[in-house]
Amino acid sequence: MLPTINRMIIAIIPARGGSKRIPRKNLRSFAGKPIMVYSIEACRESRLFDRIVVSTDDAEIAATARAYGAETPFMRPAELSDDFTGTHAVAAHALAALVDPSDLDDTVACCLYPTAPFVTADDLRRGYDLLECSGKSFVFAAATFAFPIQRALRALPDGGVAPFFPQWVECRSQDLEECCHDAGQFYWGHARAFCDGLPAFGSHAAAMLLPRYRVMDIDTPEDWTQAELMYAALAGMKRSA
Repeated sequence: MLPTINRMIIAIIPARGGSKRIPRKNLRSFAGKPIMVYSIEACRESRLFDRIVVSTDDAEIAATARAYGAETPFMRPAELSDDFTGTHAVAAHALAALVDPSDLDDTVACCLYPTAPFVTADDLRRGYDLLECSGKSFVFAAATFAFPIQRALRALPDGGVAPFFPQWVECRSQDLEECCHDAGQFYWGHARAFCDGLPAFGSHAAAMLLPRYRVMDIDTPEDWTQAELMYAALAGMKRSA
């Protein structure tokens, strides 16, 4: 679906410099280039966006973003660059800086993580189309759980385990409701919804399912290693196709 005439469509990539578990994560090389570059390239390839903006507090990240075709029209303030600020608050700050209040209702934004090397231009286009046709305030990338969450176990202090949901222990996995989770990739939304602080999830949000083999939330060194292995495997499949 082509963007609506006169609608402004903005990509916002939140990339702060203070990652703790993987230092300088957003600039770290992933399969030969800084990981944040994959998100910028997917945005550019989609041809959806009027502006591709990186929100950062870090001069090196800002320079890298500009080198690969994104904008850095402002530096993110320290109070929005800590370990506790949510993604949607960062998106709201960016939109307040970029969009006149009178134009919010004619603006759509995609908040795309900088550590999403599996995202594709087609994913972004599908997300936009779903936002347009669903009537929802948000659309987010999601994936199904590989195992029924109703059969989850908790570790006990004595070394044993106990079910989180005892009522489901005897049920066959095929009889349990399939569940999904946030894929940690992107969130399409109407600018007004971001700026009004509408929660990311609820009846006003639609999940766009992705295959599990293209979903990896990269938060730890172990996640990074797994993501590189997945990426290499996918690249090998494409070469042999």
